[in-house]
Amino acid sequence: MAFENLTERLSKALKNLTGRGKINEEDLQASLREIRLALLEADVSYSTVKKFIDQIRQKAKGTEILDGLNGAQQVIKVVNDELTALMGEEAVPLNKSEKIPTTIMMAGLQGAGKTTTIAKLAYKLKKEDNARPLLIAADVYRPAAIDQLEILGKDLGVPVFSQGTDVDPREIVKAGLQEAKANKNDYVLIDTAGRLQIDAELMAELKDIEQIAQPDEVLLTVDAMTGQNATETAQGFANELSLTGVVLTKLDGDTRGGAALSIRDVTGKPIKFVGQGEKPTDLDVFYPDRMASRILGMGDIMTLIEKAQRETDEKKQAEQLEKMRLNTFDFNDFIEQLHQVQNMGPMEDLIKMIPGMAGNPALANLKIDEKQFTHMEAIVSSMTKAEREDPDLLNPSRRRRLAAGAGRPIVEVNKMIKQFDQMRKMMNQASNGNFSGMESMMGQTGMDMNAMMGGMGGMPTGNFGQKVQNFAMKQAARKVKKLKKKRGKK
Repeated sequence: MAFENLTERLSKALKNLTGRGKINEEDLQASLREIRLALLEADVSYSTVKKFIDQIRQKAKGTEILDGLNGAQQVIKVVNDELTALMGEEAVPLNKSEKIPTTIMMAGLQGAGKTTTIAKLAYKLKKEDNARPLLIAADVYRPAAIDQLEILGKDLGVPVFSQGTDVDPREIVKAGLQEAKANKNDYVLIDTAGRLQIDAELMAELKDIEQIAQPDEVLLTVDAMTGQNATETAQGFANELSLTGVVLTKLDGDTRGGAALSIRDVTGKPIKFVGQGEKPTDLDVFYPDRMASRILGMGDIMTLIEKAQRETDEKKQAEQLEKMRLNTFDFNDFIEQLHQVQNMGPMEDLIKMIPGMAGNPALANLKIDEKQFTHMEAIVSSMTKAEREDPDLLNPSRRRRLAAGAGRPIVEVNKMIKQFDQMRKMMNQASNGNFSGMESMMGQTGMDMNAMMGGMGGMPTGNFGQKVQNFAMKQAARKVKKLKKKRGKK
């Protein structure tokens, strides 16, 4: 997963500042040296790293405790703020035309995931904006590119306009735009040809298509796994086309992630979306503040909340939140949420979005056996209706019956019920935005990820790990409160 090594290196770099009031010059320099090396190792461009380190040095020098933060936490805040600024401060929305259709042109090199990405974007617009997009297949050179887009369009319920491989791409785009106007499509998304590298012929064709389509958006698909080459590719396209933004793909791969930190600084073009998986829904709006939070091991609670929201309608969400608040969450809800979580993506990735979890070395190579969930469901299926609705009924004799009915050891039944109790308490805290209270409760009850996930490692240990967790929890609580206020205004 991107940034794991960077997260670990940054945590180590900041560790020696623990317990300081005023930041010591010598300690600060040592930490900045480690941060610099960590960023360079993550394949962030040299000019970006130099600028970034200079900014932190200037802002952190002589910094004293503010708002209850200790020295280390204050430097983390400075680093967090500067990382966010480096990537663009806020999410940049798609440009929209005053009259339909809004036209989006997608460019990129071969192998960057351009065709898959444009299909994902069309699906996102259809699902989230209730739009009627049209895909135009204008890549006539890559074998099976048109077939790929047509298959994706059919699977996602998005129409695809194509005229085969014998028609000039410029003519295809002209005809496709006429089709969109006739059918009153809200969006037109043009899949253009890619190359193994930038060349004059490719750019000439792309410029012609840009001139014909007059797109509201010219997005460049860039493979995050190519490191600094991704930044150079973006710069090359930006020099020739009127780029409006970048889509960074394969951010879920084994990549150092430096492109996410360099692209905006080097090209001046914002990252608008990131691709983090193979599913149609695995295209997310790029939020610089959330990415900075992930990089610093503070999780990404807002994206986690949004992923959960996509799996449940508003009425069901309200019911579940009320049950969490009143602490009446039962095993029926437990199984329903288990299914929702499984639909949200790999559990390993979700866990690392929890504040304080991403920087845990014990979770670096975490692999969760999905059979656990099948076993849990079997245990719950062995319960009576009354037991599912009132977990307090589960005395020792009933638990033995459940073990026999599910074909699982009694130890596993007891463990699952303990996990359920802990989960219910945590949800009660989280539903009120009280992440600091939730974290405190975890410490007081001895609850850890070892108990929650079957021996796969606990929360970050030691004084520094605890302080990072506390800071992450406070940040998360603030974000959730903002979200609640925003919803209240609607």
